[in-house]
Amino acid sequence: MFVDIMKAIILGIVEGLTEFLPVSSTGHLIIANKYLNFEGDFANLFAVVIQTGAILAVILYFRDKVFPKRGEMKIYVSRWSKVALAVLPAVAIALPFEDAIDELLFNPTVVAIALVVGAILLLFVENKHFRVLVRDEQQITYRAALFVGIAQCMALVPGMSRSASTIIGAVVIGFSRSLAAEFSFYLAIPTLVGAGIYKMAKYEQALTQPEWILLAVGTFVSFVVAYVVVAGFMGYIKKHDFKPFAWYRIVLGALVLLFA
Repeated sequence: MFVDIMKAIILGIVEGLTEFLPVSSTGHLIIANKYLNFEGDFANLFAVVIQTGAILAVILYFRDKVFPKRGEMKIYVSRWSKVALAVLPAVAIALPFEDAIDELLFNPTVVAIALVVGAILLLFVENKHFRVLVRDEQQITYRAALFVGIAQCMALVPGMSRSASTIIGAVVIGFSRSLAAEFSFYLAIPTLVGAGIYKMAKYEQALTQPEWILLAVGTFVSFVVAYVVVAGFMGYIKKHDFKPFAWYRIVLGALVLLFA
């Protein structure tokens, strides 16, 4: 049990570190699971459920925007209706093709290729210097929100990164880096919570007490680590670009291809 708890802690750290950075948390977890020999149906469930911790970190960090304030209901409704619209494309694709995606794409080789492809897209976005047209949340249109949601569909390929996909989509249509990241965080809340609930409901076996403990440990660790990462990332992108993440993805992808 001690060994399993240590694995849960390690995976919680990996999840917390990578969920909101444009490097693919799912890809990192697939790689980590392989080397920790933590695979199977419960491992797949674990990888999705511990995202709840990261989501709670985002909710805490952006609590002023997650929970409505008096006199701001119009802004609140506008924000979350756009987020709801942006979620729909991924749901429309993920549900009917879930089994095929899990069977064909969830392996280190696909992750490595997707890491490199995502890195190339990040470098393209940074070198293209797209004109910033949207700096304030209230400037986001429903059409723009839908476009970002369509971009999020790239993340159905493990290794692409949900964060990278949405940020790339947002920057291409004129979002500032900080607003792109912030909207990506908002979009993560219903996307990942929905995925967690769906996986839990679909899991056919009754969870044992040790499995519940592992889920609790992994979720708590991911929450703590993710909160620190979100706070640091929001400060980082105000002064820096995404190129370091792109080069990291290329190096990691190459290493995985060499040793997979």
